[in-house]
Amino acid sequence: MDFGPYLLLASLEGAVLASVLALMASGLSLVFGVMRVVNVAHGEFYMLGAVLAWWVASLAGGSAVAGFVLALVFAPLIVGAIAAAADIVVLRRLSHDPERTIVATIGLLYVIQQLALMSYGPEARPVVAPFNARLAIPWFEFADGGLRMYWPWGLSITGYKLFVIFAAVAVLAGLWAVMTRSRAGLVMRATRQDGEIAQAFGIPVGGVHAAVFGIGAGLAALAGVLIVPIQQAHYLMGQDALLLSFIVVIIGGLGSLAGTVIAAVLIGMGEGIISVFFSPTLAKIIATLLVAFVLVFRPQGLMGKRAR
Repeated sequence: MDFGPYLLLASLEGAVLASVLALMASGLSLVFGVMRVVNVAHGEFYMLGAVLAWWVASLAGGSAVAGFVLALVFAPLIVGAIAAAADIVVLRRLSHDPERTIVATIGLLYVIQQLALMSYGPEARPVVAPFNARLAIPWFEFADGGLRMYWPWGLSITGYKLFVIFAAVAVLAGLWAVMTRSRAGLVMRATRQDGEIAQAFGIPVGGVHAAVFGIGAGLAALAGVLIVPIQQAHYLMGQDALLLSFIVVIIGGLGSLAGTVIAAVLIGMGEGIISVFFSPTLAKIIATLLVAFVLVFRPQGLMGKRAR
């Protein structure tokens, strides 16, 4: 295979990672943007989404499509409800103090992780993709004075991976529309700007915080559901995902949805291409160096606002 088609295939694999990463990091950025809370347990909500997807698929029996659709609907709702309850029971009692909530979410991380280990077990378990047909990808090149299309041998991608990309784009577009074009988004922005003034105008700030924490966790769980037919569900899978999410949020800018998506595309595509042509270790080293570069020269991130 020529270099061009091989690069295209690596880019498509990177786009799948970028899509899942954008979903997860958007939830982390949303929670920080509205609540000013750094949720260290965010990776465990991602893991819960994957584990619940395996459970739901197992209960559905032989129908991979029915099991996946049920997991896609119910896993984010269940995880979001758990996160909202954690905010009401734990974080609200700490008045969402930044330092104390970091400690509290670290404790929540270990509680969720150990509960998953006791109930789910240490094994990594796969979920069958609802559809897995391979789609050939054409390549175009200029030859004999014109544009020629041909089908390189081996250049193909599964239909499910394309579905992951389109699903992530649709969800992120919906999240942007809610945040910028709806009354719910206006309430969230008002709560972020000044919680006391918002409460004086009748906005239930506590309820908004619980809902935002639940939505952020639900986005992470949705990412877990989407990735588990590609990667196996495991009770420790949230650790690497959390690290990459923090890298994305730092580069994009804390609280910036647009910056988060841009950074997720950069990191996801970069890691996908570098991992194919070189090694996954080199991709992580470059991502870490990029974080250091951003922290030194633009500490607010690509799209973040400088603190006043």
